[in-house]
Amino acid sequence: MNRLQTKNETVARADKKGGFHMTMSRKKSLVGLLFVTPWLVGFCVFFASPLMQAVNYSLNNVTITASGRKMNYVGLGNYQDIFLKDAYFVDRLLNFLKEIVLQLPLILVFSLVIAILLNQSVKGKGFFRTLFFLPIIVVSGPVMQMLISSGSTTIPLIEQYGLYEMIEEVVPKFLQEPVTDLFGELLLILWYSGVPTLIFLAGLQKIDGTLYEASYMDGASSWVSFWKIVLPSIKGMILINSIYVTVFLATSELNEVIDLIRSNMLNASKGFGIASAMAWLYTICILAIIALCYFLFGRGEKEIKPARKQGRRGGRG
Repeated sequence: MNRLQTKNETVARADKKGGFHMTMSRKKSLVGLLFVTPWLVGFCVFFASPLMQAVNYSLNNVTITASGRKMNYVGLGNYQDIFLKDAYFVDRLLNFLKEIVLQLPLILVFSLVIAILLNQSVKGKGFFRTLFFLPIIVVSGPVMQMLISSGSTTIPLIEQYGLYEMIEEVVPKFLQEPVTDLFGELLLILWYSGVPTLIFLAGLQKIDGTLYEASYMDGASSWVSFWKIVLPSIKGMILINSIYVTVFLATSELNEVIDLIRSNMLNASKGFGIASAMAWLYTICILAIIALCYFLFGRGEKEIKPARKQGRRGGRG
């Protein structure tokens, strides 16, 4: 308390003398702003204008003529047509939301388990890290499409043991198709875990080892240490991976919603107006998922620090 009071008095005297004083929190804020500045500049230069143009398109009926674009203001008419006249967009959007609710936890759990295993003292850790990250580099959109069409992304034993019939008996009807697709593309989904695994691994390596030692001395099991030490320490990493996986799945070349938006954009009867309205509805849904992830993992994060050892004369109260 005395140190804090002395520091505040020093700052006050410096301010009275007209000196410039910068606190540590302000320095950290400026450093963070410095790192974000290139992205902000790039957003203002390259993205702000197209976004405003997309908003304008979604409120107009856009037709392409020989003399150029002609825009007829319709207000929210394009959004109404999507829900009242379009037979595919809402259905595909709901299917995507169901799939991401099922795929996101699976990818996060699998990535965390692999990261915990790679964080152990085993030989060849670099080889295994490369092995799990390699599919992200090798597998592109056309390659993934070929794997799916050839049936290489599923496990044959799943179909042989009648798992699909079991799903139809146990799972509710509105979830049967997403769950079936989940098992049908199980290997492909696990391949998406490369980047989240590396992020989790970086978070695990930042945990102070004395925390584990103190917990073991107090009689805590590995399971208790996982819930009390590991998860609170990597809560920020869970948020980062949740956002990354959500954006990755939302922008995948195999996404049916994006294919529908592209096809409507090139459709003479619908055009840029309907496509822009669909894109904004899709964006709002993605932002809602990201906001939910932030609500679950981005609040109340506290850094766990090991307790200070008392000196020979005893610690201060």
